[in-house]
Amino acid sequence: MHYQDLVLQPLKQLLADYPWLEDFFGSFGLQLQATEQTLQQYLDRLDPDHLLDLGISQEQLQQSLHDFMAGMLALDEAAEKVESLTIIGGFDKTGSAEQLELTLKPGEVICIVGPTGSGKSRLLADIEWVAQGDTPTKRKILINGGVPDNKWRFSTEHKLVAQLSQNMNFVMDLTAEEFVRMHAESRLVPDPEEKVARILEQANQLAGEQFKPDTPVTSLSGGQSRALMIADMAILSKSPIVLIDEIENAGIDRKKALELLVKQEKIILMATHDPILALMGDKRLVIKNGGIAKIIASSDAERKNLSRLEELDNTLLALRNRIRFGETLEEL
Repeated sequence: MHYQDLVLQPLKQLLADYPWLEDFFGSFGLQLQATEQTLQQYLDRLDPDHLLDLGISQEQLQQSLHDFMAGMLALDEAAEKVESLTIIGGFDKTGSAEQLELTLKPGEVICIVGPTGSGKSRLLADIEWVAQGDTPTKRKILINGGVPDNKWRFSTEHKLVAQLSQNMNFVMDLTAEEFVRMHAESRLVPDPEEKVARILEQANQLAGEQFKPDTPVTSLSGGQSRALMIADMAILSKSPIVLIDEIENAGIDRKKALELLVKQEKIILMATHDPILALMGDKRLVIKNGGIAKIIASSDAERKNLSRLEELDNTLLALRNRIRFGETLEEL
């Protein structure tokens, strides 16, 4: 919808659809009420003298509103639905062609497996950069079957990919609650407090040891930090593609983390050495010598084995917890 059409809409409807309007007018010391009055009527009835006292003229306010709404609507349009991501093969470290074209859909979990140094992180980087034959592997990434718009590659506002790397450090002197609230408010989401509460709750369900909302982010452990960012990524991020590098090293409930992300209908690619995570995926990309050497679809037999592996993993987890809490293992 264009600006000219929006200003003719009732404020009640506009505030429900675009809650960031309240923040815009609030920044000028003006208040919007959810009434049947249109936005244009509201603007026309503003007292010019009052506006001058606030340091802005009627014309300046309307121009600022026009520019602001154009930018915010462009962000909403940029969050267009990604229905598919296609990886067109490049070359491995020896120069051999990968000879593949793999299309991924929202809700799919793709695991990237291979020895350390085989090129798993390179594949994640190609996807993050929306490579167009201009990376060392010469791979190409298509979005919805076509060459993606440059906004996906170069714009800081229109991020196609949310990535969680192996190494993460906070440098801001904020509590966990303040950090998440700042992120929620920067995205101008409706009911930011509800989002903050959900993220903190989900993060504590994922973390090995729970933390309080007033815990400084610089005091969070590695596992707590990644749990917080996974919950934040799932609930706040509009990025339709999630890249995760070795989540098993985070000390979090990896199964719950994966389920949380899958619920959001995102395309998930995860580099891992963990056999349980590998079998949780819909497909496995086997990386060898810098290239995709094999694509394996998880079979029914592997799904059955996954249940057995999860039982063994739960047993090991119980033993780990006994060690953590100072118990002996003289009896198993």
